[in-house]
Amino acid sequence: MLLLGTAAAGYLYYRHLNGNLAKAPLNLGDSPNPSATPDAAGRTPLNILLIGSDSRNTADDLELGGSKGDVGRPPLADVQMLLHVSADRNDMSVISLPRDTMVPIPRCTDPVTKKVYPELSLAMANESLGRGGPGCTVATWMRLTGIPVDHFMMVDFSGVVAMADAIGGVPVCVRQNVYSHTADGHGSGLRLRAGTHPVKGRQALQWLRTRYGFEDGSDVGRTHAQHMYMNSMVRQLRADATLGNPAEMRRLAEAATSALTVDEGLGTVKKLYDLSMELQKVPTERITMTTLPTTPWSQDRDRLVPAADDADKLVSMVRDDVPLDGRGTKDPGPKATDPAAPPAEITVRVENGTGAGLESLAPERAGAVAGILRDHGFTHTIEEKTAAAEPGTSVLYSGTMLRGDALAVAEELNIPAARVRAVDDARDITLVVGADWPSGDRFPEPAKREVPKSAAVLGGDRTDACMKIQEGFTW
Repeated sequence: MLLLGTAAAGYLYYRHLNGNLAKAPLNLGDSPNPSATPDAAGRTPLNILLIGSDSRNTADDLELGGSKGDVGRPPLADVQMLLHVSADRNDMSVISLPRDTMVPIPRCTDPVTKKVYPELSLAMANESLGRGGPGCTVATWMRLTGIPVDHFMMVDFSGVVAMADAIGGVPVCVRQNVYSHTADGHGSGLRLRAGTHPVKGRQALQWLRTRYGFEDGSDVGRTHAQHMYMNSMVRQLRADATLGNPAEMRRLAEAATSALTVDEGLGTVKKLYDLSMELQKVPTERITMTTLPTTPWSQDRDRLVPAADDADKLVSMVRDDVPLDGRGTKDPGPKATDPAAPPAEITVRVENGTGAGLESLAPERAGAVAGILRDHGFTHTIEEKTAAAEPGTSVLYSGTMLRGDALAVAEELNIPAARVRAVDDARDITLVVGADWPSGDRFPEPAKREVPKSAAVLGGDRTDACMKIQEGFTW
């Protein structure tokens, strides 16, 4: 009876934790989630979008920030980080998107009200969350980067405080005394003396929200502070022996499951636990934090736009599963199980994706590449007039019997095998000509790929990181 009673209590508690989790659809956009390219061992990368919501729709959230006028307004995704775990689970890359960045937002449909939000050619990135939910933020990232997103996790103000309290404090560092407060009442209210201090609860939220007082006072500086906090939190959790204590683990489990909204694919404690086991495989020193390079928008200097060259370099490295810490390269992917047909028997559709991502459209590019393929014997090549949503050059196919044909097309044009991948809705073989191939008859030989300095790299093992304080915010 004791054993049965214990088992029943454990099951009930498991159900209780599952009931804590809020769930929402993964992708609310019109376009399907692109497929990841497996490596030679059949493994695929794992991409998780971390979202911080500024919702003030509960009493706890309102107490922590905002005014009564904020109640009921659509929430904004003020924190957005794409966490990429390599296919071999040896390294992890994180890209933050500054809140003030102007990006395209795709057409999204609210899963509850069925309201359809029209596509926006350019809008602030944080507006995506209010257009149906986190699934629209996911769709925006996939549209912007061409990187498939497998899961999302979203947390609001009160959730950050609860989780920070459960962890017991995260060490952060400032070079000078800082007080994030302006004469007209703006700022997070963070007040710290110079040096390293553990922050938790409300103070942890202040750290993560601080803009005025860090670096140049922009949202870019805020992402750098968030990276310092995240790296320090990972080190703290891995080093904290008390996490072997059942009471501590229960406290963390309660805080995490109550704080998080996740996609339906992560909707149980078991699935979250399995995900945590995957993340633990990555050594701390192989975690690399970056911020998407941006530049001031010409129409409004208070807003940002992706810095085309540097942003595309960073995104393409993550999309191709290239480690951002410079250690190791990606395997070419699985070999074909079926032989390629003769070129004249392969139907190829060529789409122009040069304007789908962060750069300007190169007109007539699809027609030019289609002509090259025809000259090389691929006589059933069709130029598609509709622009592609894929921002990078890739060869897409559907099913298992067309991979050999797709690899043959890629080889003819010098396209790396790692850019050949299966997607659910590909018609025949679809060649997307991306911004990384704006001219020439053959895909350019890859140069040594390095993360641009403007991405502000911070390694997971950097224990000496310390925030620079903005002039006028010291005391």
